[in-house]
This record gives sequence, C-alpha cells and structure tokens, in this order.
Amino acid sequence: MSPTIVTAGIDIGTSAVKAAVVRSGQGGGRERQDAVLASRVAERIRRRDPRQVIRQCYEAALAEAGVDSKEVAYVATTGEGELCEFRVGHFYGMTAHARGALFLDPEARAAVDVGALHGRAIRLDERSKVLGYQMTSQCASGTGQFLENIARYLGVTLEEIGPLSTKGDAPEKISGICAVLAETDVINLVSRGISVPNILRGIHESMAGRLVKLLRAIRAQGVVLLTGGLATDEGLLCAMRDEVKSSWKAGAIEVRTHADGVHAGAIGAALWGAYRHERLTTKSSQKEIGA
Repeated sequence: MSPTIVTAGIDIGTSAVKAAVVRSGQGGGRERQDAVLASRVAERIRRRDPRQVIRQCYEAALAEAGVDSKEVAYVATTGEGELCEFRVGHFYGMTAHARGALFLDPEARAAVDVGALHGRAIRLDERSKVLGYQMTSQCASGTGQFLENIARYLGVTLEEIGPLSTKGDAPEKISGICAVLAETDVINLVSRGISVPNILRGIHESMAGRLVKLLRAIRAQGVVLLTGGLATDEGLLCAMRDEVKSSWKAGAIEVRTHADGVHAGAIGAALWGAYRHERLTTKSSQKEIGA
C-alpha cells in the first residue's frame, strides 16, 4: 500500500458502540505503518435511536482525530453493521477482533472477546488469520451484561468492579451455568453478609473458568489478549491468570490486556477496511490499464 489512507471502523455491540479512525500505509520498505488516530466509545442507551448513537460516536472519533469525513477512504463495521447506514463494508466479529488484537499486541496468538451477551475465544496466526473459534452458549452468565446487572444490584459502578474484585480474599462460588441461577446465588450471598469484593471475585472466577475452557477448546498457545467491553477489567484479568496457573501447563499461555483492548473490534475493522480498499483500488487500476 503506497499512499497513506485513512479508514474508520465501527464496532456495534449490544450495549455500546466503539469507533476507531486509523491511518494506514507503507514505510520506505515493505513494512506496514498503521496508527490509530482516535478511538471512542458510546453506550447504547434504551429508547435512544442506535443509528444516532453510531453517527455521534463516529463523528466524535473523527473530531478527535482531526479528520474530515470526506478524507475517510473506507468505513467498515463489525457487530450489528446493518444499523450503520453509511458503512462501505462489513467484517465478521471474530475476523475484526483477531486483526485488532494482533495490531495491539504483535505477539498475540489468541484473543478472548468478552462482550455484553457472549464471550468468545479466537485462535490466530501471525497474519491475524483465524485458526479456531469457540463461543459461550446463549446463557449470559459469563458476559458483560450479567456483570453490569450484578453491579447494579450490589450498588457499585462498573469502574469499581475490577479494583473491588482484586481485594477479595475469600471468594464465594457463583453458578457458571445460567445467568438466572448466578443472580440467585448473589442474592443469597448478600443475605448471608458476604462482602462485595468476595462476591465480585467469585463472579470473576466463574467467568474465568468458562473463558479458559474456550481457550482450551481452540487449543490456544502463547499470548492471549483480552478484547471487547471487559478487556480492561483487572478483576477478570487476575481471575483468568489464576485459572490458567491452576489448570494449564506452566508457560503454555499468557493472558494480557491492553489499554485499547475495548476498541480492538473497531480497530480491526478499520484495518481490514484499508486492506479491502487497497484491493478494490488495485483491481480498478488494472481494469483501466486493460481497457
């Protein structure tokens, strides 16, 4: 890719919209030089038109990047892409998260995307090609939406969940099978006087157990990067590392996080958009030469 271009990626999730603006091109040699110019996230509030949320999140990212919409060569979506009326193309979530994970951490060979309704493990190679994929069942007990509901019940903010969880010293077991049963467990724990840190730690351990099983199912190896809405949840990160330490061969995998992990899907979509734009431009030029 000789000329430098700007593309945008929009990850439309169930509870939030993430947008990223990326500049892509090549350096003097053949190495790629990609950079994230801006990334934003916006909650999908009930009774608010999701199309309006998408547009505002996208425009906020452009403003942060100092880029005019006319300068964007390609707008790519992932997730519920049909809600974005101005998209140019769309990419599957696992494809976008794999690409975003590799960009954020070049050593990553797997990603765990924990969204509002599902958790999924993705195995990838050094080119971000998806080699394996496994997702949680329809039950939402290992997801962000479940954790958000529990936090509301416990009277804590989402930002407090991770730090409080790491303070738990005697975590109580939470059902990892069904969201309804898990919520019942939490109600019972509160009535028994179990501390909030220990309840949250128990929830994170339950989630970690399910997510690590997904990693085992796809035969993950090496560095695993957390992506999606809970990518920066330090309580989940600690629980996953402990679960790996207790149930996996030493050194087989290393779970990491990244400050921009929440935006991995949007970043990956933008990068794939740049690749597709390049291919389309090349084909168009070849046709003109042939004519």
